[in-house]
Amino acid sequence: MASPLTLETFRADLAEHLYQQPDEVDLDGGPFDAGLDSLRIVTLIEQWREAGVEVTFVELAERATFADWWQLLSERTGAVRADD
Repeated sequence: MASPLTLETFRADLAEHLYQQPDEVDLDGGPFDAGLDSLRIVTLIEQWREAGVEVTFVELAERATFADWWQLLSERTGAVRADD
């Protein structure tokens, strides 16, 4: 089983698909504006499902920013959101 999803692994997963370093990922940015396409989003969903987080493409598409994504994912995992 994969490691549990944390904010750190969430940023690392996004960075991998955005060709950035994890600390370069702007959590206030929008997924499509950042360059994610639907195929990459589906790939991320599969990674997160392996980590035990059930989320759908539609749920993510309804949210405007990566921070919104993290809020949803962290609620599903029971993770604590870091204060900004």
